[in-house]
Amino acid sequence: MSPPILRTERLRLVPLSAGHLEHEIELSAGPEVMRYLGGVRTREQSAEALRKLLADTTPGLGCWAGFLDADFAGYWALRPADAPKEAELGYRLLRRHWRKGLAKEGSLELLRYGFRDVGLDRIFAGTAVGNKASQATMAAIGLRHIRDFVSDDPDYFAPGDDRHAVEYALRREEWLARN
Repeated sequence: MSPPILRTERLRLVPLSAGHLEHEIELSAGPEVMRYLGGVRTREQSAEALRKLLADTTPGLGCWAGFLDADFAGYWALRPADAPKEAELGYRLLRRHWRKGLAKEGSLELLRYGFRDVGLDRIFAGTAVGNKASQATMAAIGLRHIRDFVSDDPDYFAPGDDRHAVEYALRREEWLARN
């Protein structure tokens, strides 16, 4: 099952493809956008990151490029987790689209899709302890703080970064009770 095009009131979320390379480059070039994601990437690093995203072909899961009309806003993702029927939620928006409620809007649609259409039992998200804006989005969509931990994931932290992180999560039964 390949990911479908998803829609919200303002966003059109299109399954990520190789044709989105320039969007990946634009996202990865922003120092503020990449502050908690290992730092700015070169064009080559961005191309490699996109190849890795596209290499994962877990049925129903994936990454979406989000558009406001024709304007690229950012990425939203449901990535496979180590446990079956679980996925990790992620989002990354261009700086000009921050503080407009788009991270929340796209993430709520991914929760709906993940729990209702894919049949996931648990969706979680993580970020650096210092990323208060992302934590606020996680709380706003109904995820609960689960734990603080020290990450060993080299994809999210550059050498020398503070690796203290948090995990938020929501179970299907909690989501159903609210929706």
